[in-house]
Amino acid sequence: MPFQLPTIYALASGRPPSAIAIVRVSGPRAAAALESLCGRLPRPRMATLATLAAPDTGPIDQAVALWFPAPHSATGEDVAEFQLHGGRAVIAALFAALGKIDGLRPAEPGEFTRRAFENGKLDLTEAEGLDDLIHADTDRQRRHALRQLQGLLGHRAQTWRKQIIEAMALVEAGIDFADEGDVSAELMAPALQRVEALKNEIQETLAASAQSERLREGLQVAIAGPPNAGKSTLLNRLARREAAIVSPHAGTTRDVIEVHLDLDGYPVTLIDTAGLRETNDPVEQEGVRRARARAEAADLVLWMCESDGDVPPLADGAPLWVIRNKIDLVSAQTKGDGGFAISAATGQGVDELVGALVDFARDFFGGGEAALVSRARHRSLLAETVEALERAGQRVEEGDEIVAEELRIAIHALGRLLGRVDVEEILDSIFREFCIGK
Repeated sequence: MPFQLPTIYALASGRPPSAIAIVRVSGPRAAAALESLCGRLPRPRMATLATLAAPDTGPIDQAVALWFPAPHSATGEDVAEFQLHGGRAVIAALFAALGKIDGLRPAEPGEFTRRAFENGKLDLTEAEGLDDLIHADTDRQRRHALRQLQGLLGHRAQTWRKQIIEAMALVEAGIDFADEGDVSAELMAPALQRVEALKNEIQETLAASAQSERLREGLQVAIAGPPNAGKSTLLNRLARREAAIVSPHAGTTRDVIEVHLDLDGYPVTLIDTAGLRETNDPVEQEGVRRARARAEAADLVLWMCESDGDVPPLADGAPLWVIRNKIDLVSAQTKGDGGFAISAATGQGVDELVGALVDFARDFFGGGEAALVSRARHRSLLAETVEALERAGQRVEEGDEIVAEELRIAIHALGRLLGRVDVEEILDSIFREFCIGK
């Protein structure tokens, strides 16, 4: 008897209790699960009202059952789906019944999506897009993830890979006619033209994407400055809630406080840090150390000070904007060079600051949702492809075999991007991040 993968099942909807719960079953025993619980096999892709019942304990619930025979299913396997009431007891009873059917076991994180990948229903970039879509917090993250799920990068990479294979075929044909120099040269010229055009196209894609993969993690903005400058007040105003303790006493913030914001669809992590000053308090000293480290690692630093405050130097790195606070307490409202004059307490000038942050985020993400690259893995493999194509054009004098080998490296890099060659070592790390039922 040929080896068969176990049939897996999991809750594919939100945590109970809920109005409706969806339980998905995938694998060779999916039909047996339907027949056991429904008493019959519904018509393919037809929602069917059925009373689910376990053979040993009796009725479970009245539910909608669906049957998707392979290969026309989300995973490419036989798939059954139950849409039932979302009470904890109902779901537990269904799981107990499924667990007693031979050949069934609970799914592991990402196992449904991994089976879809392995059955050719989606490539690795599309699988990553699905994961990003599930974890999207802002509208721009959602749109960017949806583009990946729709295969925009994967389809482009497949086209590039096919064109490189065609170029390599010309080079290898030239190797077969190595004794006829004119023939070899005639074949190499169009191959190199294709290689150069592809290299430029992939480079343009990388340049247009800039730091678009950072859209997944968000922009890191640190609020730094001396004690009692209004950093926590600004954080609370931007967050529109009391996320940080505000006190007139200097040194109130001892540790780093993070708040995740959605600024016009861009994900921003706002970091409130301890006031930077000399102190003998060991706890505050640790807070100052952490504050300085987070400010130096941020993508943007908002230096908060009063209207006549100084700006001490930080380590080279992120851009620094001067935010002169408490302008409501001084008669002459000042705005430092390249900075902003605000009142975190009253909100005066804060809208201008928020607008500037949105503009900064748009420039930082380099087109964001319109870009093809969404992960550092994508950028690394596309860069590796460009480097191999560059070397192929530079090493022509070393022989056709060398050029062909560089093209093989480029093809291999794009194959790894799509998840079609030598990717076993990265599959586990990608799919384990999925939730159960996906």
